[in-house]
Amino acid sequence: MGILALAADERVASIFFTDDELSVRLMDGRTITVPLAWYPRLLQATEAQRNNWKICGGGYGIHWPDIDEDLSTEGLLRGAPAPQTSPMTMPGGVRPASSARGSAPALLEFLRANRLPEAAKPSAEEIETQIEEARNSWE
Repeated sequence: MGILALAADERVASIFFTDDELSVRLMDGRTITVPLAWYPRLLQATEAQRNNWKICGGGYGIHWPDIDEDLSTEGLLRGAPAPQTSPMTMPGGVRPASSARGSAPALLEFLRANRLPEAAKPSAEEIETQIEEARNSWE
């Protein structure tokens, strides 16, 4: 006896909010519900800003133009909250002051907070070397 496996369709069909949750209905009928606390821009947005969304990325993404927020169904299905804000990721490309830039441990913490794959994370020695080379080039 065979088992009929329906094809998953992870494209966005619709979204809706409660006071503290975002729910995304997928084309295959599933609904993903996540806490708004995972996405600070959405949490702090007005109702009008939250309701101004567009499907993007071939149906696999959601974009809120008023707050410049983008989510993907892949990330939602993985249960991936937004990366934590860090001085190294300030809006507008502003670089932190030289006293805030710094050590290899701080950079490693930044990389870990932003969930880069282990293979993409350089060693502390590599980071220290790169920081020293950058400092020398600024002089």
